[in-house]
Amino acid sequence: MNKVIETILDHRSIRTFTKQQLTKEQIHLIVQSAQQASTSSYVMAYSIIGITDERIKEQLANISGQPYVKDNGHLFVFCADLHRIHQLASPEEKTAIEESLETTEQFMVAIIDTALAAQNACLAAESIGLGVCYIGSLRNDINRVNKILNLPPYVIPLFGLAVGYPNEQPEKKPRLPFDLVYHENEYNNQSIYQSLQNFDKELNHYYHNRSSNVRNDTWSDQMMRKYKKLERLDVTGFVKDKNFNKR
Repeated sequence: MNKVIETILDHRSIRTFTKQQLTKEQIHLIVQSAQQASTSSYVMAYSIIGITDERIKEQLANISGQPYVKDNGHLFVFCADLHRIHQLASPEEKTAIEESLETTEQFMVAIIDTALAAQNACLAAESIGLGVCYIGSLRNDINRVNKILNLPPYVIPLFGLAVGYPNEQPEKKPRLPFDLVYHENEYNNQSIYQSLQNFDKELNHYYHNRSSNVRNDTWSDQMMRKYKKLERLDVTGFVKDKNFNKR
C-alpha cells in the first residue's frame, strides 16, 4: 500500500485543533492542490475564500453552531462559481450566456467541480500532517453567509473546510459495506436490508466502545431522524436567486 492510499484510508474528521496557524506556504500548497483536481470542460467552476478576519470567523461560527469554525489553523469556504464565465460575456452575449449558466446541468458542473477541488485540498492537508473537517452547517443561514462574504451573482457558498494541527485522535468511523456501495453492471437492490442490519450492528458497537461521546445509535436510526425533519428550506430559493438551477 502506498502513502497516498494510506492517507486516504486513515481519514477521520478533526474537530479540535491546536492554536497553531497555517503558514502562507501551507495555504498556497493546499489551494494549489485543490486546483489540480479534475474539472468539467476546464471550467474550474469554484472559488475558495480563506477567512483570516477573526470577526468573520466568529460570525460564521455563530451560523454554524460549531466552535471549530473559529478555532482552527485556517478556515476555507468553498463556493460554486460561474461568475467568472458571466463576466466574460459582452452585453450582446449576456442573454445566451445566462440561459446556459442557469441550467441544472451547469449547476451540477459547479457543485461537482467544487467538491472535487475540496477533496484534493483535504488530501493535501492530511498528507502533511494536518487535520480537516467539512462544515456543511454554514448553510444553516446561507443568505447571511452570502452577505458576510459579499458574494456576487452566480457564486454560492457550499461548505467550509476547517484545517489545522489536530489536538485529538478520534477513532475512525465505520463506512457502509462494500456491497452496498459498489454494484456491477446494474443496481443491486436485493440485499440492502440485510446488509444495513449488519452495518447497524457494527456502527452501534463502534458508538458503544469509542473513547468519547458514547451512545446507543445506528446508521438507520440516524438517517430516519435526519430525513423525517425538513431543514434549510431557504437554500432552494437562495440558489435560484443567485441564478443557479433556474432552467
